[in-house]
Amino acid sequence: MLADLIAYLNGPVLATGLVVASRAELAGALLGVWMVLCNFRVHPLAWPLTIASSALYLLVFWDARLYGDASLQVLFITLGFWGWWQWLRGHQADGRLLTVRHLAPRGWLAALLGLALLWPAIGLLLAHTTDTDVPWWDAFPTAGSVVGQVLLGRKYVENWTAWLAVNVIAVGLFAYKGLWLTVGLYAVFAVLSVVGWRTWRRRAAEGQAA
Repeated sequence: MLADLIAYLNGPVLATGLVVASRAELAGALLGVWMVLCNFRVHPLAWPLTIASSALYLLVFWDARLYGDASLQVLFITLGFWGWWQWLRGHQADGRLLTVRHLAPRGWLAALLGLALLWPAIGLLLAHTTDTDVPWWDAFPTAGSVVGQVLLGRKYVENWTAWLAVNVIAVGLFAYKGLWLTVGLYAVFAVLSVVGWRTWRRRAAEGQAA
């Protein structure tokens, strides 16, 4: 029964010129846009949407042999529950509930160090254990997304900077794989990353003023 469901979700639902999309890809894309709009508003609904969209994209990426991105969806599902809890019950170091705020210089260093360690580690893992033909290109958005998701869960403005870098690289990667609906989605995500960064900067400034 599970195999039948996966086959149904991976079945084509859209075929127009170069754009061929499965049911999973189309549904995952729509849920992904809704998720980002909820992130703009710092609405906790973003996290269950993350979980649902990630589950669908797990099927899409595995079918396309993008194993790094497929594995990333499993992590996104896990972090989705963590982020959901953080936004509902998480606290800052001063004991207050989480608010939108900026990373300190030490936080920037930790984020960049995390990316510098994760990217080659994931790239080597993919190169030696899978049949992917793009291990390093697959590894970068995977590593960057882990960093971005953690920053998002802790409500740091700079999560949008991480997502912008991830989305720009992902556009090229998915174009190479012929996932044209997802190319369009991640191009929209790149634009929304800039909008989200400006929106959260404003929120952070208002929080400091208050």
